[in-house]
Amino acid sequence: MTSQTPSDCLFCKIVAGEIPSDRVAESDRSIAFRDINPAAPIHVLVVPRRHEPTVGALAAASGDDLADVFRLAARVAEEEGVADAHRMIVNTGSDAGQTIFHAHVHLLAGATFTERGMV
Repeated sequence: MTSQTPSDCLFCKIVAGEIPSDRVAESDRSIAFRDINPAAPIHVLVVPRRHEPTVGALAAASGDDLADVFRLAARVAEEEGVADAHRMIVNTGSDAGQTIFHAHVHLLAGATFTERGMV
């Protein structure tokens, strides 16, 4: 796994407002913004403000922050009108497709997904 520190982490820079993003929602603990390379018509990334490399590391460090990521994802799905038809994906490790080592959840919707076609 590649380790990133808050000073060289893309998502930390987005959280801090150093890099612009299309924010759709935020809470005290998390932010949600549109993916710049969407895999579905609705593709929002939900990231904790706290820097942890994976969702597992976030769970170990702060269950409250982890819960907030999923609460915010549910809120975004509701606001986007896809509360009953969306997919959430978490990639852990480069072999699973994780490229930014800051915990995050992909919220995808607006397309018909199958069990075989994950995105």
